[in-house]
Amino acid sequence: MKKTLIAAIAVCSFIFAASAAAALVPGVYDPGNTKCPTATYANGVLHLVKNCATATNAAAGADITGQEGQPFTSASFTLASTAQCQGGSPRFDIVTTTGTFFLGCNNVTPIVNADGSATYVFTAATIAAGGNQVTVPTGTITSADVLIDVQGTADLTNIALNGVKQVPSVKPADKCKHGQWRDRHFKNQGQCVSHDRHELKHARQEGKQHKHHSHH
Repeated sequence: MKKTLIAAIAVCSFIFAASAAAALVPGVYDPGNTKCPTATYANGVLHLVKNCATATNAAAGADITGQEGQPFTSASFTLASTAQCQGGSPRFDIVTTTGTFFLGCNNVTPIVNADGSATYVFTAATIAAGGNQVTVPTGTITSADVLIDVQGTADLTNIALNGVKQVPSVKPADKCKHGQWRDRHFKNQGQCVSHDRHELKHARQEGKQHKHHSHH
């Protein structure tokens, strides 16, 4: 695993323009521009491919946003089959105020579902039951991602961190592409993006206020 750990530490920096809300942000770490890793999301499935040798310094994954400042309690994902677990890949990389923690699919015993898929749950209890091969994350989360860096393919569903299911959020720019800004009666694409960003920011502020009031 030492080779993959080196890649993993670098992979933690593949943060894209992530939103403040909880969301999955698919992306790749490919410093050599090999084009071998791909990460796509459709119909509830995060499809990760590393189409080159494991030793190649590249990975496919997704950043998990919106959990910053929280202590780690749990993480989980479901794979299409146990065969997609290749050593410690896929895995969660949890970066906290005390260090970087790797939670690989081989570190816990999967729950095999009726359809042949396998669910991997990472908690203090399941990690202990798996023989404490890895350390339970301590401190508070500063960043997190899920990835593969071993040659192969992984289809992940039901990705969750601290009990929050993670799915991609639609970026403001996506609703302004391909001439959609014209259909929405904006002067240009830039004006459309600016408007949507403002609306998204306003919605988030209202959400925060609602969350704050609901705690009282």
